[in-house]
Amino acid sequence: MLAGKRVLLIVSGGIAAYKALELIRLLRRAECGVRCVLTDGGAQFVTALSLQALTEERVHTTLWSLTDESEMGHIELSRSADLVVVAPASADILAKMAAGIADDLASTLLLATDKRVLAAPAMNVRMWLHPATQANMAVLRRRGVAIVGPDEGAMACNEYGPGRLAEPPDIVAAIADLLAPATPLAGRHALVTSGPTHEPIDPVRYLANRSSGRQGHSIAAALAALGAQVTLVSGPVGIADPPGVAVRHVETAEQMLSACQEALPADIAVCAAAVADWRVAEAATGKLKKVPGAAPPGLALVPNPDILATLSRPGPSRPRLVVGFAAETDELRRHAEEKRVRKGCDWIVANDVSPATGIMGGEENAIHLITAEGVEDWPRLPKPEVARRLAERIAAALEE
Repeated sequence: MLAGKRVLLIVSGGIAAYKALELIRLLRRAECGVRCVLTDGGAQFVTALSLQALTEERVHTTLWSLTDESEMGHIELSRSADLVVVAPASADILAKMAAGIADDLASTLLLATDKRVLAAPAMNVRMWLHPATQANMAVLRRRGVAIVGPDEGAMACNEYGPGRLAEPPDIVAAIADLLAPATPLAGRHALVTSGPTHEPIDPVRYLANRSSGRQGHSIAAALAALGAQVTLVSGPVGIADPPGVAVRHVETAEQMLSACQEALPADIAVCAAAVADWRVAEAATGKLKKVPGAAPPGLALVPNPDILATLSRPGPSRPRLVVGFAAETDELRRHAEEKRVRKGCDWIVANDVSPATGIMGGEENAIHLITAEGVEDWPRLPKPEVARRLAERIAAALEE
């Protein structure tokens, strides 16, 4: 299961650092490649030579290496790994992770990585139970950092309680779970809409909603990562197509609806696109000219097709699960719940897109998942993490 995978292991300070040697031995026995970053604290308990002998890889210890950092070594280290593991994870490094401090190689790498992170805490029981540590752990969990342990038992400081490093076989099992190809949506077809639509006024002007497409594209990628066959219908965006996804590029709402209908049947439909509600009844064939002193031309608007309501309509082609989005600026929950009922969809993903939130076009999102059972309030998270959690929630719902 771990054969061919690569783990970047950060060994931080603490007496439990000696267990990192056994962890490496178990990973290597499973044919998993390991590279190590050793902190100054970790080096008080184990040597770089020991780690290097077991991994058969050079051990990295400093952010200020002229050879490594000439090629941005702290970036390359995480990109070459499938998973970043911090074991043992001291109270100090957990605090740095939570606060975003980057003052050495390990903490800089953790701030810069785009890979999943698994932390195995190990510290004195009083340090583990301190409110500051527990607050830091809550932050890390919200950000999607996986945690294994700590265990409860006797410690080197002659105290007893939670704080012992999880045993190496348990850490290996957690690594295997995170690296296992999870395909609960294998054999399922998912349809996702993303981005805005552009409704032409004339050959150079259009009506549109604000949308970067980041959330919709992330959802398509997350569903594909869980094994789904994904069709992404995207309006005009400035981001790359997600890998492993069939993409249909469209401009207008009518084109988006047509592409969606052609993609049916589907088991899942996630309508994340910001579709323009209206279009010009008859777009000008030539550029409308601004005439000095003259009033601007009037625009006769007509409603665009309602893609979410159309896909939600009962019938043999209706996807088993239809998820809509509601971007609101006031009375978020009420408007979103009314939309769910009005459109006939199963779920609504609601978010506050008021300018002060920075969500529209930004890198993060804070959603409220509204279903017939109630409302789930999710913390503010990076959009790929929102997508991952939503995809997992969808997979779980289809298994029920």
